[in-house]
Amino acid sequence: MMEEALLFDKKDYKPLDRVDGRMKVTGAAKYSAEYNLPNLAYAVLVSSSIAKGTIKAIDSKAAERAPGVIAVISHVNAIKVPGYQSNDGHPSEPPVGGQPLRVFYDNKIHSNGQPIIAVVATSLEKAQHAASLVKVQYTKEQHRTDFDANVKGAVLPAQAKKNPKSPTADYDRGNADAFQSAPFKVEAEYVLPTEVHNPMELQAITAHWEADDKLTVYDKVQGTKPTQANFAKEWKIPEQNVKVIATFVGGAFGNGLHNWPHETAAIIAAKQVKRPVKLVLTREQMFTMVGYRPRTWQKIEMGATKDGKLLAINHYSIGQTSSYEEFTESTLQQTRMMYSSPSVSTRYRILPLNVSTPIWMRGPGEATGAFALESAMDEMAHAIGMDPIEFRLLNYTESDPDKNMPWSTKYMRECYEEGKKRIGWNKRKLTPGSVREGEWLVGYGMGTGTFGANRNAATVRAELDSAGNLIMQCAITDIGPGTGTAMVQIAADRTGIPTEKIIFQLGSSEFPKAGNQGGSSTVNSVGPAVQAACDALKQQLITMAAANSDADSAFRNAAAGDLMLEDGQLRLNGKSGKKLTIADLFKQNNITKIEATQESKPDENRNKYSMYAFSMHFAEVHVHPFTGQVRVKKIVCCADAGTIVSPKTAASQMIGGATGGIGMALTEDAVMDHRFGRYVTKDFADYHVPVHADVPDIDVYFVNKPDLLADSVGSKGLGEIAIIGVAPAIANAVFNATGKRIRELPITPDKLIDMNV
Repeated sequence: MMEEALLFDKKDYKPLDRVDGRMKVTGAAKYSAEYNLPNLAYAVLVSSSIAKGTIKAIDSKAAERAPGVIAVISHVNAIKVPGYQSNDGHPSEPPVGGQPLRVFYDNKIHSNGQPIIAVVATSLEKAQHAASLVKVQYTKEQHRTDFDANVKGAVLPAQAKKNPKSPTADYDRGNADAFQSAPFKVEAEYVLPTEVHNPMELQAITAHWEADDKLTVYDKVQGTKPTQANFAKEWKIPEQNVKVIATFVGGAFGNGLHNWPHETAAIIAAKQVKRPVKLVLTREQMFTMVGYRPRTWQKIEMGATKDGKLLAINHYSIGQTSSYEEFTESTLQQTRMMYSSPSVSTRYRILPLNVSTPIWMRGPGEATGAFALESAMDEMAHAIGMDPIEFRLLNYTESDPDKNMPWSTKYMRECYEEGKKRIGWNKRKLTPGSVREGEWLVGYGMGTGTFGANRNAATVRAELDSAGNLIMQCAITDIGPGTGTAMVQIAADRTGIPTEKIIFQLGSSEFPKAGNQGGSSTVNSVGPAVQAACDALKQQLITMAAANSDADSAFRNAAAGDLMLEDGQLRLNGKSGKKLTIADLFKQNNITKIEATQESKPDENRNKYSMYAFSMHFAEVHVHPFTGQVRVKKIVCCADAGTIVSPKTAASQMIGGATGGIGMALTEDAVMDHRFGRYVTKDFADYHVPVHADVPDIDVYFVNKPDLLADSVGSKGLGEIAIIGVAPAIANAVFNATGKRIRELPITPDKLIDMNV
């Protein structure tokens, strides 16, 4: 009954071109590195060439004498960052779980590539030249960067020690010994290598101290308000004195969710040289300074009956982190709630190494965990001779076994059926290596994904003028999914105003509050605030119309939901009374515009229902038996993501996620030379991301049924589930084609060329 009621309110939003598309393709869109302020200086970072130790001496004389150099800044002469000190002026104690790297704070080296010096000059080229002249002497210490060699050093995260109910704490449900007595068992280890975000836009910041206590930054971040709060705390100045501008962001997959040392370095430099400073990381520095998906080892023990009913899943995970900061992610969450196993145990540990801090990367934790879980599900289905989809349906959950709550909505059965049809699942054979096309072996695989339907508080300001133009403002950023386009569509649907008369302004901390763009939470959080602001405007119009002696009396009893604005006129739904124009109404009230600011926040439903978005990814692959080459021939992505507000940008989200999943499965691997603790793959020549030739046609299907228990828009989030499950779908397809199970990504030809098929 609940699902039928929700379906009654389904809305079909029409495809809309990106509202900022023309600005982006014509170069009118301005990114963080493109702000040229008066008297601008340029900073270039010098990074450590060792992985652990201390700086013994810095010889910067040649750099200081180089043309155009303004300053060479290091721990020796950098101004003190107030937030690095306690109230008595002494170094503050690290919080539980470690602390972010304090740039230019002391002479300690924690990882290779750590920023240790900033050279500031009048041009980028002069700063680069001077940086090459700096010489550093170190006292080296024995470093630890090899995950496998140091895995015994893994520890329980501090947050789990402090709170037994933490998501990273040990978890048990049912009988802990159920796996041992199961008739059918799968026991396997899975490894995901370090993967680097590598968005198109390099990390960049332009920092400007407008006064001693007033800071403006043009920064590549995923949240202007969180960044404002962080820098205000770091420099101990009022939040309103920090302005963060991130109007356009050239792609981000999570590395903009953390404020990194290079940002503070630029702010220090700007304060020290008393002029605006621009700092842009190099591609190589993107590998060591702004996070990555951590190398992760996983082990799954899975037990089932001979007819396919799961009895137990034990899932163990160890993820890499830095020596100074504890990074954790939700690697094991999907295992706890996706399938109806009566017994589930999870154990999560982190391994501190002499590397920089990882960060959430699209599908954080869940994408990593899904590779192991969905591969193990495929292995178990094969072991008992069952179709992988039938096996999953046999263990389908009708409610959340982890939280012991009903789902708000769940339409995965529809995803299974649609995906099977679109990929041609009927051509798949249970016996691997049974299907060929010429010389090539053909295989089919699938993987399931899930991510929380997260929602945060958000505020939107709306302004309507006499010509019927609507302008909205919110501090949320747009890292690429088309946030402005989605919000314009929500406002148009709510008001009846044509999309071309609506502007959504974002990316400034001076706009009303919103959190980070991350965790698939933007439409779910900001969308309801857009609706609330539009309703508040409409209520003002109704109030004015009701006071108008010429108005239809129906306005006196109307609600915001009854009013639509069409062709500059007020119209009540289902009523043909006298229409009023916005222009006349404003003129009669001697005003030129009306404004409304509304906040929307999560409600009590989140304590009553378990809210998740779900995805299903299907892959057809061809594998050459002699060369080991893998070609992904087709991918089908099916999503239960609630209301699809912006169909065109949503489809692009899914295509982008699937492309990232191809990279996870087949190409991406940040290889380190452990003799030096330094990456060998540090650019696009050696670190391989999927290119056009690697990406096939990607077929996208949305269930498009709203979840109005999650939020008033009915959206459940899409950005994360676009990638979660893609890598195991490809790995499972490779097994179906070859009979060879690859448990350590990426799946490269050398792992397949010894096939005996």
